[in-house]
Amino acid sequence: MTAQARHGSPNHKSPVTIVKLGGSLSPRIAEIVTVLRSTHRPLLIVPGGGTFADEVRQSEAGTNADAAHWMACAAMDQYGWMLSAQGIGITTKIARPRDTCVLLPYCALRRYDPLPHSWDVTSDTIAAWVAGRLGGDLLVLKSVDGIEAAGKFMARIESPVATDVVDPCFIPYVLEHRIRTFILNGTNPARISRWLRGEQVRGTGIGTTF
Repeated sequence: MTAQARHGSPNHKSPVTIVKLGGSLSPRIAEIVTVLRSTHRPLLIVPGGGTFADEVRQSEAGTNADAAHWMACAAMDQYGWMLSAQGIGITTKIARPRDTCVLLPYCALRRYDPLPHSWDVTSDTIAAWVAGRLGGDLLVLKSVDGIEAAGKFMARIESPVATDVVDPCFIPYVLEHRIRTFILNGTNPARISRWLRGEQVRGTGIGTTF
C-alpha cells in the first residue's frame, strides 16, 4: 500500500472518538453531519472557530492575549450552534456522550483553563485536550488531505513538523500526550464514512498507529 492511500482507522475499543470539525468546512456541514450521525457509535464533535474566530483575529486591536483567547473560545461555541442547526444535539460537558453531539467548549475551558492564551493554540489543540481528557481517539477534519512536508505527503508523523494545516502547538501536544490522531479531508464525506467503518483511507496519522 502506498503512502498516497494509507492509513488510519478508528480504534473501536476506544471509549469515544472526538471529531474536530474545522471552520473551513462550513459550506459542507450538512452532508458532513449526516455522515457523522449515521455511525453506530457516539461521537463528540469539537467545533472550529470558523469565520467567528476570524473576526476575533481581525478585531483584536485594543484587546490583550487573554481577551482574544476567550473571545476565540466563544467563537467555537458560535460555530457549534451552527452545527446544531443540522439537527444534532449539544453538550457543555466533557464526558463520553450517549449519542453523537456537539461540544460547546467555552464553559469547560473557563473552568479548567488548560492551555496557553496564544494564537499558537486554536481549536485544533483544544480538541486534542478534550481527546486527552477522555482517553479517546481524535479525528481532525480539514479541507486538505493531510500534512505535507518539503512537498511530500506525510502518511505518518512521529515527530514535530512545520505546517499550517494545524496550529503550532497541536502536533507536539498530540505526541506528548500520546493521543491517537488522524487528519482527514472533510470535503470528502465518503472518506469520512469509510474511516468511521474502520477502513483505511488517505490522510495523516500522528503518533500511535490506528
